[in-house]
Amino acid sequence: MPASLIGRADCRSIPGVRTDEWECEPRRFVCHRDRVSGPSAWKAWTTTALERIDAHGQRRSLRRFDALGPAGTLECDDVVSFASNDYLGLASHPATLAAAHAALDRWGAGATSSRLIVGNRPCHADLEAALADWKSTDRALVFPTGFAANLGVLGVFGGPDVTVFSDELNHASIIDGCRLSRSKVMVYRHNDLEHLAHLLARAEGRSIVVTDSVFSMDGDVAPVAAMAELCASHAALLVVDEAHAVLGPHVPDVAGLDVLRVGTLSKTLGSLGGWVAGTAEMIDLLVNRARPFIFTTGLAPADAAAAAAALQVLRSTEGGRLLARLRAVVDRIAPGHASPIVPIVLGDERRALNVASRLLDHGLLVPAIRPPTVPPGTSRLRIALSAAHTDAMIDRLATQLSELELLPSSP
Repeated sequence: MPASLIGRADCRSIPGVRTDEWECEPRRFVCHRDRVSGPSAWKAWTTTALERIDAHGQRRSLRRFDALGPAGTLECDDVVSFASNDYLGLASHPATLAAAHAALDRWGAGATSSRLIVGNRPCHADLEAALADWKSTDRALVFPTGFAANLGVLGVFGGPDVTVFSDELNHASIIDGCRLSRSKVMVYRHNDLEHLAHLLARAEGRSIVVTDSVFSMDGDVAPVAAMAELCASHAALLVVDEAHAVLGPHVPDVAGLDVLRVGTLSKTLGSLGGWVAGTAEMIDLLVNRARPFIFTTGLAPADAAAAAAALQVLRSTEGGRLLARLRAVVDRIAPGHASPIVPIVLGDERRALNVASRLLDHGLLVPAIRPPTVPPGTSRLRIALSAAHTDAMIDRLATQLSELELLPSSP
């Protein structure tokens, strides 16, 4: 075939290219069979790709936000951010900062190696022990990012003889983990346990059910308790990504349930990295087979120490007060909402950008989320709330949302 772009049907004939519904989406998946000759061809290809992004009004760019906490300057303008995932304000907590400084002084800026070689520091083991105790599991393992943690789990426990059942709104790291696992993938309707049960009943061989516990663009929660019962009844491994689950839901203790809990150190704990918690055998298997863990430098000691300090704060009486504060902040903007992620779906991309711009004119940074991050026609504002937001900050946001007739009502 002389053409350099091959359609969905033709992808099936190319060795190593799978054709499940994520990897060969119409109008999005392209296979390049012909060789690119010379830098001019790559320049033309890059230019064309950017033009397509521009044509859909989806060009992004980096903006400098100079801040310690929710208030700072965005390209020299004073703003209050409602875009951060630092839900408890622990990224700037004195205990977190002190631990990071001490780790820098003791171990330096980096782990210097893979943890299986000479990159394993005492702070890594201390953090993993604290995470396992927090999640009531045998062991935990820390990865450089939450994204890497999902890739590692699905890559190790998935495979050609495994069927992975994934919620249609799962995070990109889960989707990519499913792709890399070489498993058969079945996508079930969002939070639809009846659909999931129907698919599980027809599955052969080993099964994995993977879900976010809190979905990052809608802020709604998975029915984790019922899902755990369903997985136990079908002998399916449940993988729950708890990245945004600062207010829950929590995975219940169900007899006969095999579960791996995945999360991040960069949201609730305000640091950087990912973690997996589970049985001793499962964690040992990850240590020996998870490529995103084995073939990368260990988490920076300062990040590990900061996360451990933040976790200690979270599990203290002060942490209880921070959680109560966050719950009150959420109820001020969206009474009864289950998470600190509050979406305001506006539909049209231009309208979402316009409303975000009007809020920014008032010093309020609330990002407009557009396709491909969310489906076409569901562009939105994504309000991320934090215990670090003051009453005055919340009042300003509520006032502006009310004037725009966008203040969410009770569920």
